[in-house]
Amino acid sequence: LKNLYKNDVVPKLIKQFEYKNVHQIPKIEKIVVSAGLGLKAQNRNYLQKAIDEIRIITGQQPIITKSKKSIAGFKIREGMTIGLTVTLRKEKMYSFLEKFIKLVLPRIRDFRGLNPNQFDKYGNYNIGISEQLVFPEIDYDSVDQRRGFNITIVTTSNNKQEAFILLKELGLPF
Repeated sequence: LKNLYKNDVVPKLIKQFEYKNVHQIPKIEKIVVSAGLGLKAQNRNYLQKAIDEIRIITGQQPIITKSKKSIAGFKIREGMTIGLTVTLRKEKMYSFLEKFIKLVLPRIRDFRGLNPNQFDKYGNYNIGISEQLVFPEIDYDSVDQRRGFNITIVTTSNNKQEAFILLKELGLPF
């Protein structure tokens, strides 16, 4: 995927947007995979199972995120475990993105392409996955409960249009 970016995508982006400097060309900076576990994270078995699944999916140990302050309405106390986060960069990022495009997206039920309106104003793309079973590494029999998570693809582009064309050329089906 990195070779595809260097050999095919960069020349197309230079031709289309007429960049004068190599550093103006948008590229993927990192991929952040995060899962909000909520109050279920207090259960040690649930938390450990979620950590193991994200570690298997990404190939990296997730960081346990804790609440910054107490919120009575959500029954959350300061310092409680509420989620997991993994940041992928460089080679792991490209291998995860390639696996995501070629293996995971075709396995999603009723998949009709990604929504092109999920870009934020800085050119980052957010995808919500409703269940972890779409990843080929997860064994169907070992899953006790469906867990969804969010995947954010962070780019160095200045706007939505540049990021859209970058991701489309890399093979994301919009």
